[in-house]
Amino acid sequence: MLRNEIDDKYKWNLCDIVKDEKEWDSYYKIVEDGIKKIGEFSGKLNNKITILECLNLNSSISEAIERIYVFAKMKMDEDSEVSKYQALTDKAERILVDYSAESSYITPELIKLSNEQLNNFANDIDFKNHSCYFDSIIREKSHILSESEEKLLSNMHTFTDNFRAAFNMFDNVDVDFGTIKANGEKIKLTHGTYSMFLQSDDRILRKTAYKNMFGAYKKMINTIASIYAGNVKKNCFYAKVRGYQSAINKAMFNENVPEIIYKNLTESVDKNIKLLHDYLSLRKKVLGYSKLAMWDMHTPIVNEVEHLYNYEDATKLVKEALKPLGEDYAKLLDTAFNDKWIDVYENKGKRSGAYSWGCYGIHPYVLLNYTGVTHDVFTIAHELGHAMHTYYSNSSLPYEKAGYEIFVAEVASTVNEILLLKYLIKNASGNEKKYLLSYYLDMFRTTLFRQTQFAEFEMISHSAYEKGEALTAEFLCSEYKKLNDKYYKSTTLDDGLIQYEWARIPHFYNSFYVYKYATGITSAVVIANGILNDSKNVESYKKFLSLGGSMPPSEILKVAGVNLEDKKTFDIAMQEFQNTLNELKELTRG
Repeated sequence: MLRNEIDDKYKWNLCDIVKDEKEWDSYYKIVEDGIKKIGEFSGKLNNKITILECLNLNSSISEAIERIYVFAKMKMDEDSEVSKYQALTDKAERILVDYSAESSYITPELIKLSNEQLNNFANDIDFKNHSCYFDSIIREKSHILSESEEKLLSNMHTFTDNFRAAFNMFDNVDVDFGTIKANGEKIKLTHGTYSMFLQSDDRILRKTAYKNMFGAYKKMINTIASIYAGNVKKNCFYAKVRGYQSAINKAMFNENVPEIIYKNLTESVDKNIKLLHDYLSLRKKVLGYSKLAMWDMHTPIVNEVEHLYNYEDATKLVKEALKPLGEDYAKLLDTAFNDKWIDVYENKGKRSGAYSWGCYGIHPYVLLNYTGVTHDVFTIAHELGHAMHTYYSNSSLPYEKAGYEIFVAEVASTVNEILLLKYLIKNASGNEKKYLLSYYLDMFRTTLFRQTQFAEFEMISHSAYEKGEALTAEFLCSEYKKLNDKYYKSTTLDDGLIQYEWARIPHFYNSFYVYKYATGITSAVVIANGILNDSKNVESYKKFLSLGGSMPPSEILKVAGVNLEDKKTFDIAMQEFQNTLNELKELTRG
């Protein structure tokens, strides 16, 4: 379908960001002029008036860059074939690099000030919008380098991110997974069709897709290992040069998240790994196999009761499920659905998948590719969780404090998914209820257990390099196989290919990211159950949504009743998994 064939009521209205290209140019001019002015403060950040003027200008430039980049990128996402928006996106990216380099002196200059001076600024009412920035400077002081060194490192980012770009080019353009026969016709195997085939009830088809996919990575494993090792070395280099204990220490410190949380997660999953094995045993039993294979992990063990929801019915269902979040939340949902925050349907050239995005001062937006299946209803709830989190934070805080860390970014979206799932389960019976329970269990398997497995691999690979181990393909595959054996060996066949799975995970090039999915679902389970058990918890949850980046993210979670520094919090999520598993076992008994 072409974009102009879709009714306008199902398209977002990006004019709320920038009404036309003339206005885009005016914002671009603000950035150009600002970059010229920001350099004039270099060497002069030694008094209150100058520092305040510099920081306020820096914020205004950043806001303008965000606006032009978000607009250009979202217009390109509508239809990637429109070249003028490709050009605008490139233009915005180039000026962002210029701005980053030109303003890179600010933090190194401020860090020269004494802690007493920095604390005074942090507590000065005139700097109230910048107080978190001064707190972070004080906290990070020992890791910030000289002005010339910071400028050098800033410019280095233009090529040190090439490991990710190289993998993405291989993974999305060059790699050939071949074709396989499905439903009597030959179909090219891609990432998208692979996911579809792995959910098929045809076991031979699943096996063929799996072997083709992993076989392609096996053929290129030495090249991929070299790319990945380069990425690990880059992370360790930046950690060492800035004086961190390790790459993981740097990653956790940068988000102001206690490293104990990573340890708590991996240890809690390790302690409860038998629950995963119990679930896999149930999966094996329901599917009727003597032994599971890795290509059996994604096919539903209970067939979905077929529902095709038109978009309007889906929005009603989401609103009904999220009623426990209160009237003001419900009104915001109505606004999002009715005031063109959402781009609903797929069209030729449109970006695949779904996301929520936007810029400060403007309501958030949601991109969908809605087809009407049950999963798409969950996607609506998920993305609106992101959107509401952004809305509450932006509405409550100044620009400098509104942006929340990625550590908490998946919590609100997953809370919405769980509330929707629990609502559906409560109102379901028979096969539909069994399907929803299995859906919930698979959410745990793929988000809590699987992402923790990936998190363990990242920890192993970085620690090994820091200890002097060579990150060869043989080493990486061997370590990944050991991990996979721990998670799956008791119930699965050894197919000889699973050792190459690490080579196809793009998130490994955004290092120490995946664990946040696991802590996110853990937090969401605690919050959702708290809301459903006592409506008084809604206000503390909304307070969490409104705190943006004004506090350390793990402290913000505590406002919502989630303490990830306490292992008992992870036990709550594990108990939820076990209870759901027991309920499904009971329904499938006999």
